[in-house]
Amino acid sequence: MDIKKRLIISNTITVLIPIIIACFTIFIFILVSSDIFHTDMNYQNFKKTAAIKSELLNSIKNISQLNPENIEDPEFQKYMHHKLSSINGELIITKDNKVIFSSKDVNKIDIERCLEESKSKLFSKPIQIDNTFYMTEVSPVVFKDKSVGNVLLLAPTGKEADTFKTFIITVLIVFFASFAAVNIFMSYLYSKRILEPISILKKATAEISKGDLDFEIVENGDCEIRELCADFERMRIQLKDSVRMKMKYDDNRKMLVSSISHDLKTPITSIKGYVEGILDGIANTPEKTELYLKTIYSKAEQMDAMIDDLLLYSRLDLNKLPFNFEKTDIINYFDYCILECAPELQKSNIEISLENNLKESKYVKIDRERMRRVIVNIIDNSRKYMDKKQGKIAIILRETASSIIIEIRDNGVGINKNDINKVFDRFYRADLARSETKGSGLGLAIAKQIVEGHKGKIWAVGHEDKGTSIIVSLAKIS
Repeated sequence: MDIKKRLIISNTITVLIPIIIACFTIFIFILVSSDIFHTDMNYQNFKKTAAIKSELLNSIKNISQLNPENIEDPEFQKYMHHKLSSINGELIITKDNKVIFSSKDVNKIDIERCLEESKSKLFSKPIQIDNTFYMTEVSPVVFKDKSVGNVLLLAPTGKEADTFKTFIITVLIVFFASFAAVNIFMSYLYSKRILEPISILKKATAEISKGDLDFEIVENGDCEIRELCADFERMRIQLKDSVRMKMKYDDNRKMLVSSISHDLKTPITSIKGYVEGILDGIANTPEKTELYLKTIYSKAEQMDAMIDDLLLYSRLDLNKLPFNFEKTDIINYFDYCILECAPELQKSNIEISLENNLKESKYVKIDRERMRRVIVNIIDNSRKYMDKKQGKIAIILRETASSIIIEIRDNGVGINKNDINKVFDRFYRADLARSETKGSGLGLAIAKQIVEGHKGKIWAVGHEDKGTSIIVSLAKIS
């Protein structure tokens, strides 16, 4: 349930329950008054009592607005008595504690009782005079000669009038008391539904601020509160993932620095050795000097290639290398790749071929230059680990319902099945003697980054001592 609906229901209950309790109180009051006190609490009596009270109030209001001299006018007194006759009312005027006009013979004690009752109570109760109950209203007046007095209005009523007064007061008290109680109770329940999940959320954010990202935020409360908790939980998970990724990147960076330092140390050591040989006169013939210089140049080129691979991998890892995708005929593309690689492979006595098994689509969307780097890296890796006198590299094209599969298979050194999943790791080499094989150790790691940048997949399949297949899957287009 959302907060808006809960608020509407809460407000409705806060009003409805006191009304129900008040109605129940009315029913009980009428039942008790009728059965126990034998008081006739019907609507007609209530209406009659209300009409009498209204007429008395109107009359007393009119009198309070008159000139004091009019009150002593016999014509006015006659008029007021006539007006009160509709409710059988009586008019009594006192001045300096003396009765100067009375339409009914009322003794002084009863007049004093009426005056005292009007002063002492907010709701005056009926006064019994000569076995008759009278409803009273009093208006104090100051006469023209500055003397003070009172105008007293009397109207006969039944004993139910006092019961009606008690009835109204009781109903009002019950209604407002129940309204206050229900309002407090509903406010407590409503605030509890909001404050409890907020306190949990507050505790969770405090733990997160301390660095505890494992403190799970439980979704609790109304819809809006649950959504807020869910947003904070997603934020916590993302923050935890980002911290984990940062730690992973830091570890990878340390490993990267360590590995590249190890790989750079070997050619640097060789360069230093050959330079020292030249300086110490070991290369004492032009032929030896030329050999030493060529070796130094070769090692420097190796270092340059390693640094280039490292920079490329870093840019790919940080997603800072843009791709220029183009619709490409994959068959023509590999024809060109083979044409470019064949002369270099022939020097190593390696034959390369293309096997096309595509029947329907032959188009993919690739960055030609980046994908060329993938192919070159895979082929170069096959060349470096070729152990056969007649090496063979076959590029096999086939398709599935949604992809074009590119398999580059060689007949060189196979990869142990326990190591097959490691070939795309940075600086991994299948041989244990890292220094014996030239290269940065980043070739297949770079290939993986580029293929994944194309939303494709790359994996390796070992054929024991019969070679290795590197397989690339790319989405095909029409």
